[in-house]
Amino acid sequence: MDMPQDWPEPIVRVQSLSDSGIPLIPDRYVKPPLERPSINSTTLLDVNIPVIDLVGLNGDDRATILDQVSIACREWGFFQVINHGVSHQLMDGAREGWRQFFHSPMEVKQAYANTPKTYEGYGSRLGVEKGAILDWSDYYFLHYLPSPLKDCNKWPTIPADFREVLDEYGKQSVKLCGKLMKVLSINLGLGEERLGNAFGGENIGACLRVNFYPKCPQPDLTLGLSSHSDPGGMTLLLPDNHVPGLQVRKDEKWITVKPAPHAFIVNVGDQIQGRMRESTGFISYGKPGLCSLEHYGEIIVLSNATYKSVEHRVIVNSSKERVSLAFFYNPKSDIPIEPLKELVASDRPPLYPAMTFDEYRLFIRMRGPSGKSQVESLKSPR
Repeated sequence: MDMPQDWPEPIVRVQSLSDSGIPLIPDRYVKPPLERPSINSTTLLDVNIPVIDLVGLNGDDRATILDQVSIACREWGFFQVINHGVSHQLMDGAREGWRQFFHSPMEVKQAYANTPKTYEGYGSRLGVEKGAILDWSDYYFLHYLPSPLKDCNKWPTIPADFREVLDEYGKQSVKLCGKLMKVLSINLGLGEERLGNAFGGENIGACLRVNFYPKCPQPDLTLGLSSHSDPGGMTLLLPDNHVPGLQVRKDEKWITVKPAPHAFIVNVGDQIQGRMRESTGFISYGKPGLCSLEHYGEIIVLSNATYKSVEHRVIVNSSKERVSLAFFYNPKSDIPIEPLKELVASDRPPLYPAMTFDEYRLFIRMRGPSGKSQVESLKSPR
């Protein structure tokens, strides 16, 4: 399965469509009726994903914070973190710097135009299916880790010193993700380094996709990003504090997330869900359940699903644009993705075939966002 060298059709920049003042969106962006954002969307003031304060993680509140993260991962697959250690000034500078980039002249942005081969650079579609219904968004994708993939020459130079800002943002984001991975590992009853080591230890992958959602004349007919679960390990999302847009699926309804000030939105990806759920032998991807850990010597039996990689999507707005930064913390690209060995036994075989993250990422990129059906299609026959 080889990725094409170029997109199957001419690329249209969504921002250009928005700026043109068209009253109706092109048919290519109109979603089928059941996928439109007016279906089962909830914006109740008392419903939101958990907000967790990390300030006491290494102090007296450690047990409470670990429990809060555990509950959030089991019940939502999403949570927000505050007092996380990343500079607020850096967060604001990174987001507003990207906003400035997307408002640069088109010839400046086009110099960074991407291809499906690596996705790195300025883009406007995900997936290479010809004739696919597209999302109402543009984006910029770049690599941080591993070091050989990091090419700062492919990073924007607008605004001035932006590359330095992005580099520091990446360093602080990696540090925070590493801290959260230890929390997840401890909550699974493993050593704090076990989950991180399964991802490659110091040789993990990390990349950034910056999403730009222009104003849309018919936001009830389209989506900024179609329903999907993230293919990697963990996602650290810096939202637009002033424009809600992220929706998380819970109990067959779409909940609109209300970002807390200077919070990161954290969600579990397919690789963490897959490693843990495969180990049970009882449940497949996408089916929620409660966690029960039973210790037998060195073996941990997960009698039901622990962490969820949950479907989410992005709605758009008729009067406001939106910018968000999704930082992906991923396994080393050539490590086979399979259950942790100590969680597998003859009566608990893996539900899915081993696959490297590169192979899985290519599988997803060929198809584009598609709910949870991607991972379900990989299930081994029983």
